[in-house]
Amino acid sequence: MRSVGHVPPTRGDDRWRAWLARTGSALLGALALSAALIAAFVGALHQPTPRDVPVGIVRGDAAVETLMAAIQRQTNSLEAVRYADRDAAANALDRRDVYAVLAANDLPESVGLALTTAGASSPATRDVVEATIGDAASSAEVPLAVTDAVPVSPEDPRGVTPFYLVLGLILGGVLAASALGVALGTVPRDLDRAALRIGALPVFSLLLGLAGALLVGPAFDIWTDSFLGLTIAGALIAFAAAMVTKAVQGWLGLLGTGLVILLLIVLGLPGSGGLVPPEFLPTFFRGMHRWNPPGLGVDLVKSVGYFDRKAAGWPVTALTLWALAGVLLLLGATAALGRRTATHRGG
Repeated sequence: MRSVGHVPPTRGDDRWRAWLARTGSALLGALALSAALIAAFVGALHQPTPRDVPVGIVRGDAAVETLMAAIQRQTNSLEAVRYADRDAAANALDRRDVYAVLAANDLPESVGLALTTAGASSPATRDVVEATIGDAASSAEVPLAVTDAVPVSPEDPRGVTPFYLVLGLILGGVLAASALGVALGTVPRDLDRAALRIGALPVFSLLLGLAGALLVGPAFDIWTDSFLGLTIAGALIAFAAAMVTKAVQGWLGLLGTGLVILLLIVLGLPGSGGLVPPEFLPTFFRGMHRWNPPGLGVDLVKSVGYFDRKAAGWPVTALTLWALAGVLLLLGATAALGRRTATHRGG
């Protein structure tokens, strides 16, 4: 394998043929990725339609069951998720398993139903749930009290800050790994050099996580109580993206950069649930936020920024697994290809 930027000398017509081949391949690759990016964003986001948005209810609550049954006969936009009691339903709201909880109103001398939402999960979804249940309750002449238990920050009324923060963290991780590849070659020559690269990326990631926390905290006053948590979360997101990039580049060279862009940017960003909730996306993208680093990052930032880390378990676990897999794959590429690359370079 050749180092990044190394091109063997050619002469005469061979030089022009080689130049045309390299240039054409590079531009065709860029064209394909750009077209895929347009297709993914437009295809996923141009017509968001809510389907099966989970709403928690208490099992055996007759009035709620009746209202939800009436809604589900008319639309598939909401899905009732049944829990044993109110506490279990409330915990599900805190864990972001549901977007709202509908129950009988338990306030003294009150009648009707109470809808508790978590707008920080998704303001768009909150609006759909409120409108759908509100219209059904009005038609059935059932009083409905609505409370937003976890509202978005006043500085982020559309709830898009988690997406843009994660966008910067993912791009930062990819760019850092790619910069090392350009400067030093995509495959470390030996395990010592691989360890140095792996050691440099957490430092970069921590600094980037710190920068992100400073911006969404003191600079823009969006989250003022989660500085340390956002710093750590940002570092983990950036490090996972960087290690995935380094690992794929280690095995595939510059071709690996294109594959990483396809996974993390072209597919990962529209499927992250950061701009449009997962339940509003086409089937192909709906579950992507559960395993792709951008979606895991958005879920983690929301959990830290708004939900007191109650829903952070899976995103932290999955991002850690991505980072660990990247480390192991890069070490494997170094062991398998590093000496061969060094010999080809004459060193």
